[in-house]
Parts: sequence; C-alpha cells; structure tokens
Amino acid sequence: MGLMDDIKRKARAVRKRIALPEGDEERTLKAAEIIAAEGIAEPVLIGDTDAIMSKAAGLDLSKVKIVDIPKSGRLESYAQEYYEIRKSKGMTPEEAQKTMADPMFYSCMMVKKGEADGMVAGAVNPTANTLRPALQIIKTAPGISVVSSCFIMELKTKEYGDDGIILFADCAVNPNPDAAQLAAIAVSTAKTAKQLLGMEPRIAMLSFSTKGSARHELVDKVAEATELVKRMDPSLMVDGELQADAALVEKVGRLKSPGSPVAGRANILIFPDLQAGNIGYKLVQRLPRAGATGPACPGVPGPGHRSCWAPIDWSPSCGPGVTR
Repeated sequence: MGLMDDIKRKARAVRKRIALPEGDEERTLKAAEIIAAEGIAEPVLIGDTDAIMSKAAGLDLSKVKIVDIPKSGRLESYAQEYYEIRKSKGMTPEEAQKTMADPMFYSCMMVKKGEADGMVAGAVNPTANTLRPALQIIKTAPGISVVSSCFIMELKTKEYGDDGIILFADCAVNPNPDAAQLAAIAVSTAKTAKQLLGMEPRIAMLSFSTKGSARHELVDKVAEATELVKRMDPSLMVDGELQADAALVEKVGRLKSPGSPVAGRANILIFPDLQAGNIGYKLVQRLPRAGATGPACPGVPGPGHRSCWAPIDWSPSCGPGVTR
C-alpha cells in the first residue's frame, strides 16, 4: 500500500468535511467527484453555483455540497466575526463584508466555526494566499509560535527514512528562520509525522557541516536550534548539525556522528533556510523514482486543535494534501 492509499484509508475512517474554496476550478471539481465517490471525505465546493455547474459538465456532483456565499445565510455573521477579529488592525465592517465574500476567507471561517473540518486550496492560489486567511482567522495552534510547511517525500528506494518516506521542512514558508524558529519548525513537523503518518520522528537538523566539521555562523544557528529542540521536547530523537549524507546514509552516519540515534536513519530533514529546503525538495521530487506530496503546514489548527493545514501543489507528481 502506498502513502496516499494509507492516507485515504485513514480519511475514510473519519470522513471529515473539507471546504474547497476554488470551487469552479477544473481539477478541484474532478477531485471533489472522486473524493465523494470513494468516500474519502465530504467535499464542499465554495463558489457561484452556476459557474460551478457550467464547468462540471460530465461530472457527477450529486454527492457534493455547494456553498454559494451570497445565498448561504452565513455571510453577515461571518463578516461580523471577522470584523471583531481584525478591528484592532483597522478593519471596518464594510471591508469585512467584502473580504468574507472571498471563498478563501469564507472557507477559513467555516473551519473556525466548525462548519468544516479542514480546507484544501492551492490549485490556482499561491501558498501566501492560502495561508493569509488561516493566519488571520484561525491563527496558530496552542504552543506553536511559527507556521511552517513540510513535504512528505515518497522514495522508491526504501532504504531511506521510514520505508522510503521522509518529511522535508521548511520548504515553502519561512525564508530565513532564526535558531528558535528552526527549533519550532522541527517540533511541529515531528507532531505532523506522528499525527498524519504514525511515524516515530528521527529529526536531522541539516547543515553543510557535521558536528563541527566546518565553522560558520550558519552552522552555529543549526547547532543552537538542535539544542533548543532537545529542551522543547526531550522525548524527541534529534541530532545536528548534520550533513545530508550523514543524516540519511547509515555508513556515513556511523562515521560522522557515532552513537547518534538519528544519523544514517533520519526520517525528518529540517533545512536551515527556505532556499535550501525549496531547492532540496524540488530536486528530489523531479529526480527519477521519487515524488512529493504537500506542502502541509504544521501550526495551523483545525477544530479540536489538531495541527495541520494544507495548501496544495497540484503538480503531476504530487498527491492531494490532507487537513487535520
């Protein structure tokens, strides 16, 4: 069973209601049909009913709910709540009404109010547009100071990670995290690994140095972040700073970091900055016999405060993301 098969199986068991704010986008429509037909979740398309149905010719949306915002009966109350949340930032009732008519913001308010369990977007919106409403309306989960992103990399070569599964973070959100932010990214990614995949995290804090083999302030940042992770959650297996080969290849790990519980067998790679993380995941994604799913964004809570948010890269080698 592959990664996405396992995630779908878990999703069917709980059958959550998922808002799809890009309701008239062709791939989103097809995904909604599949999700409903396979019982993976209860998809809710957000958008103009006529526009959705005109683009859905040939699709069976009989089991898919459509929310037409002006006709929903909730726009006024949602706008009022949004105004209360943002009035200290200069929000006016009129601007709140206009903003809440945006499906991205409306979907986030559905999650906040418990009308949806999660939201999936990103087919036509960049990551920033998917995160902004969530950060304004839902904010971060308790105890989480940084919203970040992680990609679930599924490798055909099973000797790496957990049977070929490795989480990469942060690859989409924070350009240059400091040591404290890097540590928070590591801790929240570990929670995602446990909640979403049932993995026992083994975290490698990546650098161009392993255990002082190079001296630089960038290396110092990663070493400091490693110590912060240990203090934030002593139960986590974490090591750093580690080069990528020391993190992944058992022989190299034993040589460069002997006695480490992580070196050579890491299943979570924490990159030192966004340039490294984004370049790294895209290289692995596009190389033969590898794929990437995500980004999922640890730190944004759904109802009940389980922490996982999903703006989606809909590229051919990526599967759909899963919220909560």
